[in-house]
Amino acid sequence: MCGPNMHFPFPCGCRGHMPRLEGFLIPCLLLLLKEKPAHGYELVERLGNFSFLEQVPDPGVVYRHLRRLEEEGMVASRLEPGSGGPARKVYSLSPEGEDYLRAWAYRIHRQKGVLEGFLQEFFRLFPDDKGSA
Repeated sequence: MCGPNMHFPFPCGCRGHMPRLEGFLIPCLLLLLKEKPAHGYELVERLGNFSFLEQVPDPGVVYRHLRRLEEEGMVASRLEPGSGGPARKVYSLSPEGEDYLRAWAYRIHRQKGVLEGFLQEFFRLFPDDKGSA
């Protein structure tokens, strides 16, 4: 069983913990912007509603990704007057961002099939481990 009961490290040194999906925040942001345009703080809040994310990223990380996505043409922004404060940047998904989001979803779908095939074979060989997964 992988996890805290393991007494040896894996070759990567992780002791069996799944690695974080480093680039996964980008498609998550694009998915939220596909639903509706939003400013950065709203996106941080909405990321918290995704049950598939282990933790909500730091707002600074979200804003850094948004700047990069804008530089790469995947999102567009416009300034919107703030309520009693400075104007806020509102981000929206561009056609390039939509294409990138689709490509990510197709890649995840293909990878899901590969992983399901691996797990099916694993549980065939280790049927007793099914209850702990």
